[in-house]
Amino acid sequence: MTRFRTLVLLAAGGSLALLLGAFFFQYVMGLAPCKLCIWQRWPHVIAVLVGAAALTLGNRALAWLGALAAATTGGFGIYHAGVEKGWWDGPSTCTSTSPAGMSADDFFDKVINAPLIRCDEVAWSMMGLSMASWNAVIAFALALIWIRAAVATR
Repeated sequence: MTRFRTLVLLAAGGSLALLLGAFFFQYVMGLAPCKLCIWQRWPHVIAVLVGAAALTLGNRALAWLGALAAATTGGFGIYHAGVEKGWWDGPSTCTSTSPAGMSADDFFDKVINAPLIRCDEVAWSMMGLSMASWNAVIAFALALIWIRAAVATR
């Protein structure tokens, strides 16, 4: 097996493993994903599909697209981790915000219509890092593997 194929299998396989892990937490552990969690999944899907295409076609240029997909989900992971830590606001549809400036009726409507899964709460963590943080760390490592694949010599 060529170095290129090995690196693509490792990078795309890493994205597939992260997706399967997310589905495990969702369907086996009962941790429903929030909006930002879902956003982080799509680039992994793209990376897996790009990996399949790169292996089938042997096209090294596709590895750059895989790197972009991995870096994108890593960026989403950093954004989500920052929302969880309160460093910045997340989407108003899945985070709690201050009622300052809201009328009582608007505040009541916001509470009643609030989503069940919040983006600004950590559902699970390991070694002090949330799932979003782990996604970012691993995704950026996968992006580096994709880049190695793109520049790998035959």
